[in-house]
Amino acid sequence: MAGRDPANRLIHDDHQAMTTLSPTDDPAYRLFLQRFGALRRSRQTESALTVAAVILLFVIAATWTDFSPGKIADGIPRIGEYFGKLFSIEPKGSTAPIPVLALHNLFGGVREPQSIAYWFYRVGTYLSLLWQTVEMAILATALGFGAAFALSFPATHTFVGSRTIVLVTRRLLEVMRTIPQVVLAFILVWPFGIGPLAGILAIAVHTTGTLGKLFCELNENADLRPVESIRSVGGSWLAQVRLGVVPQVLPGFLSYALLRFEINVRSSTIIGFVGAGGIGQELKRVIGFNIYEEVSAICILILLIVVAIDLLSEQIRHRFIGTRIGTTS
Repeated sequence: MAGRDPANRLIHDDHQAMTTLSPTDDPAYRLFLQRFGALRRSRQTESALTVAAVILLFVIAATWTDFSPGKIADGIPRIGEYFGKLFSIEPKGSTAPIPVLALHNLFGGVREPQSIAYWFYRVGTYLSLLWQTVEMAILATALGFGAAFALSFPATHTFVGSRTIVLVTRRLLEVMRTIPQVVLAFILVWPFGIGPLAGILAIAVHTTGTLGKLFCELNENADLRPVESIRSVGGSWLAQVRLGVVPQVLPGFLSYALLRFEINVRSSTIIGFVGAGGIGQELKRVIGFNIYEEVSAICILILLIVVAIDLLSEQIRHRFIGTRIGTTS
């Protein structure tokens, strides 16, 4: 050991020092632990404050809105009671309600209780009002689609150099979709009177605002190379939009329009409650007079027509929109 080389002795001493040095003795490691602990405590504090704020807001909202689990538990059984009323009738001279349908009277006449004909004895009126509701949705969707199509291009940053035009157009679309359809229909009933016109205009305005926002997003994601090519040969702004942008975004526009049409069919039913026409106006009447069997009949017809339109719209989207995408790609 006495004859060991001094260089080897120095290496051996450094190795022994490194093996005996603990990671916690490293100043950089201690600094890392301190910062990591502070960051973790900060995140834990933020999480705790967020949870406390959410709980506080929930308690305040529940207090102000008279929300309580006890009332929910008391009201749930009454839902079944109401559905029992919807699917029962009280014939003249009967002391107790009976089911709306019975197998032995299922195919009886319109004067035979517990038959389909007796239950849907006003089916002609219901179907006429349902068709009016669908027509309202068609007109409102067409008007909203046209307006949103025209306003979406001035509201797109990549197509318009003036920030003022973009700002004004976008704020206009925001106002259109901010006002609830029921409130707008209630307002329009005053100048246009009770009937479908107020409902059509209310749905059309809201459709314009909603579709306009979606169309703007599609426009902003469009490929600008065709637009630049048309601009380089002297094409006007309208030519750039019509030839360079519309072929790209039209399939998406149509897909959103069909989806909006499905929504508008349901909306046409709801706004009828404020006198804006359609089957909703009749539904409000029978609910007001507690004619439960007619309420259930109308609800069943609404459900059937909405499901049928949803399925038809889905088929159109898959066939037409898919074909357009395949031909443009």
